[in-house]
Amino acid sequence: MAKRVFLIVLDSVGIGEAPDAADYGDEGSNTVNVCFDTGKLNVPNMRKLGLFNIDGNEYGGACDAPVGRFARLRELSKGKDTTTGHWEMMGIVAEKPFPTYPDGFPPEVISEFERRTGRKVLCNKPYSGTAVIADYGEEHIKTGALIVYTSADSVFQIAAHEDIVPVEELYRYCEIAREMLVGEHAVGRVIARPFTGKHPFTRTPRRHDFSLRPPKPTALDRISAAGLICYGVGKINDIFAGAGLNGFVRTSGNADGMEKTAEFAKGDWTGFCFVNLVDFDMLYGHRNDVKGYTNALNEFDAWLGGFLPTLREDDVLMITADHGCDPVTPSTDHSREYVPLMMYGKSIEPGSMGTLDGFDNIGRMVLGMLGVSE
Repeated sequence: MAKRVFLIVLDSVGIGEAPDAADYGDEGSNTVNVCFDTGKLNVPNMRKLGLFNIDGNEYGGACDAPVGRFARLRELSKGKDTTTGHWEMMGIVAEKPFPTYPDGFPPEVISEFERRTGRKVLCNKPYSGTAVIADYGEEHIKTGALIVYTSADSVFQIAAHEDIVPVEELYRYCEIAREMLVGEHAVGRVIARPFTGKHPFTRTPRRHDFSLRPPKPTALDRISAAGLICYGVGKINDIFAGAGLNGFVRTSGNADGMEKTAEFAKGDWTGFCFVNLVDFDMLYGHRNDVKGYTNALNEFDAWLGGFLPTLREDDVLMITADHGCDPVTPSTDHSREYVPLMMYGKSIEPGSMGTLDGFDNIGRMVLGMLGVSE
């Protein structure tokens, strides 16, 4: 048994197309492989944990004596978004995907949102988050209308300039949207996207996600109900709408998330620390920036080299991902991929677990290691 388990989600770090990738238009996607193909990928610590020994990997060079236990995980849920992936890790397998809006939200949704907020809406179609403020930011400033947009994910995003719509007011508008978007329009997340400055505008770090609450108890609820710490780092609290967590901290990006994880690890506690590092997805995958993605993997691996020696005798570290986001495909959307699982700790026997069906294997392992019943 472990006293503490750390689960770090490298947001969107997929390792090859899933068997049903064609259903999502994602044939050929392999996020880690395209980073390796740059010739700049340098991840010796993850290599030692078994990253390149995982089923299906034909690049990177397998480690002769990996120190970690590793597997390839196939998602069972319908969908390839953040909420679906994280929820499945903690035991909720979605039978149908959250709704998406490739043509924008229907008129009845937008008109009701306008009525409840007292503000008109601009855009209402899938858009890049940086491009949408470049294209609609000045009109928003002139009119006060809210920029509403979506993506291939199940999201209702609201962008507003902080000088026009104070952040707390923007959050209130998101709460209105979250209250509205139920039933057939129950999107996974409503996201506040504040920005500032003059054209070209800059998004601020005060983004906030308003997620659906999980429909049933998750592994997080079981851990906290057992009297153990259940702590979220990054957007974990947003993804689970706070359910099951008894402590959390938000982060401004990967570097901040890694720093806060290392700081939390210095404490004396028993339980689970669930971490999301979002920059891989948000800054690089969605922007098709393979160079930036590769560098972010290198930066994480360098941090990992310093973190591993700090783990205690009864600690376990798990590293995984929630979906892919191949940065060289024409699409800027998530990709339906297998994800890696690497585990390390004094109590963990090194070696391959092969290919496992279901991200929910992670939650079961965490519960078992902490001695919490399913």
